[in-house]
Amino acid sequence: MAFILGSGSPRRLDLLAQLGVQPDFIRAPDIDETPIKGELPVPYCNRITREKVQAVEADGDDITLCADTTVALGRRILGKPQNEGDAAEFLYALSGRRHRVITSVAVRRGERVLQRDVVSQVKVKRLSDQEINAYLATKDWQGKAGAYAIQGPAGAFIPWISGSFTGIVGLPLSETAALLQGIGYPLYREGS
Repeated sequence: MAFILGSGSPRRLDLLAQLGVQPDFIRAPDIDETPIKGELPVPYCNRITREKVQAVEADGDDITLCADTTVALGRRILGKPQNEGDAAEFLYALSGRRHRVITSVAVRRGERVLQRDVVSQVKVKRLSDQEINAYLATKDWQGKAGAYAIQGPAGAFIPWISGSFTGIVGLPLSETAALLQGIGYPLYREGS
């Protein structure tokens, strides 16, 4: 039995390490993450995660874990910005408002798939042009849903959250541990 992390995210690798889990393989799936017209954020995140976990090549007894994190402002999905202009647009839209961060986690073993969606609320303080421009210059927005990561410099913009901090980072640890145990991964074993 091998454990496969279906993600290229260094944050997810670090979070798994907090559970004492070291993947045998890292195989980031290459799927189309374009939302379907009219698709709402939670069903979108759930679908993308399910497609990711099915796309990872694994043997029958291997355990594969995939996740997707989506930033939602109302019904709008704020994906990963394509450029600095997109990032600025996202940050201005989030400024002074609450939004949701949805992280869906799926584990697969053979044909069996267990999945959980974790929704957290995040408030971004009102941002000045100077703050946004300084943040854009850090390039920390690149590859981040909603153009920010709470564990990076943008953490200074977030005075309040409700929900799972690790879910906002990209892998909700409590739910991930329960899914891994539910699919038969031996967490918390002696000597690990």
